[in-house]
Amino acid sequence: MSDFIGDLNNIIWSPPLVFLCIFAGVYFSIRSRFLQVRHFGHMIKLMFTGQSSESGVSSFQALAMSLAGRVGAGNIVGVATAIAFGGPGALFWMWTVAFLGASTSFVECTLGQIYKTKDQITGEYRGGPAYYLSQALKHTRASKAFKVYGLVFAAVTVVACGVLMPGIQANSMAESMHTAWPSVDKWVFGVATMLVLGFVIIGGVKRIATFAAVVVPFMAILYIGLALVVVAINYDQVPDTIRLVFSSAFGADAAFGAILGSAIMWGVKRGIYSNEAGQGTGPHAAAAAEVSHPAKQGLVQAFAVYIDTLFVCSATGFLILSTGAYRVYSNESPEGDVIRESPLFDGVIAPHAAPGAPYVQVGFDTLWSGAGSSFVAISLAFFCFTTIVAYYYMAETNVRFLLGKAATTYVRPLRSTIGADVTLLLQATILIAVVYGAVTTPGQAWALGDIGVGAMAWLNIVGIFILQGPAFKCLRDYEAQKQMGLDPVFDPVKLNIKGAKFWETYQPKEKEEVVV
Repeated sequence: MSDFIGDLNNIIWSPPLVFLCIFAGVYFSIRSRFLQVRHFGHMIKLMFTGQSSESGVSSFQALAMSLAGRVGAGNIVGVATAIAFGGPGALFWMWTVAFLGASTSFVECTLGQIYKTKDQITGEYRGGPAYYLSQALKHTRASKAFKVYGLVFAAVTVVACGVLMPGIQANSMAESMHTAWPSVDKWVFGVATMLVLGFVIIGGVKRIATFAAVVVPFMAILYIGLALVVVAINYDQVPDTIRLVFSSAFGADAAFGAILGSAIMWGVKRGIYSNEAGQGTGPHAAAAAEVSHPAKQGLVQAFAVYIDTLFVCSATGFLILSTGAYRVYSNESPEGDVIRESPLFDGVIAPHAAPGAPYVQVGFDTLWSGAGSSFVAISLAFFCFTTIVAYYYMAETNVRFLLGKAATTYVRPLRSTIGADVTLLLQATILIAVVYGAVTTPGQAWALGDIGVGAMAWLNIVGIFILQGPAFKCLRDYEAQKQMGLDPVFDPVKLNIKGAKFWETYQPKEKEEVVV
């Protein structure tokens, strides 16, 4: 079974997917005239405008929900493994994917807003790739084909977010906590996570948004701040660290020149897992926002990529590199532990640590001897937990899409609706997946998660290449209204965008603050 999972992972994450992710970012950046640069300041202002409603959350809450899904194990464990197997240059390629991916995120999240709907059961806004894949071409000959495409994406997302991907987060939490407090078994952390998760997800999207809006910003700021303290203490290593990142990214460094391909592969792979640009997860949170124009939330979600990779991942990368915590790693194999030592540090050997959270724990230990493990364990607990919560929300959204009108069908023997019963089944499934992920091996957990991420990315990126038109119509319309000094309001009929049924009858709840 392990061999099959490994082979499937290698097929999905083959070079074509890496090239597709980079090409998408380059193409959308050029077509949008590098909106991620032109609208950088405006993105920040938009985060704090708009209010929540009975149906939707505020722009900031939607951003927090999105960041809850983005800021997780990938920002700590993912960065460490990328550096371990791809060299320091992998960090540069993570930056590249983030910069280019901001435009990709804008396209997919704007589409998520355009084609969002109101949930028949809860009255909350729902949306995502499954919705825009099935609705964008509803009035064309390709309607049936893309309806099937949307159903396939929804099914893949339910499996990925409800079964495969939570295991990475749970495993990273349990591994780091067991390292910090070895007297407690990993299954204990898994069960504790399951109980707290059950309480949060049963509360619905509003409780999820409120929880994420409080926890994510606080933990991100604390983690980045303390990581920068460690980097500042090792300030003399920073110039060499920067040189090493850029030189090894292009194979110019003698020690890492032979793994240039690995630097690109691991940088893109872990970059996509971390910032999720193009994966199709961001549009779910984006669709939940109450805004007067889809481009508003598209720009906010584009900035989320910066927060995730350029801030949090960079803090982890510089922490690891400036302290030399990556100098030696042990890689378990059937033949035993294989130790690789970098020649860049004159043979000075750091503690033997498998690539992952221990790298970061070693880095923090240089500041607080013995306390690094506990801090990283606590940080991962918050980051990974909020990510699992976000995964549940995405899985539930796609379950609603798959059920359609059947969700409201009442089943007399069960005295409940089909939607309610399937939701309970999904909740039970993700709770079981969390416990299993906590006790399984890291390699198994990451392989399964990578399959989920890669499958979603393949389907979504191909889809937004085909459906990109409405997103760019929105961008041009938004920019035109803003230049006129207006608070942009979206009118799909005026822009000849078909299938945006929600917006055809939408009336802004109240005048929003004009952001210029």
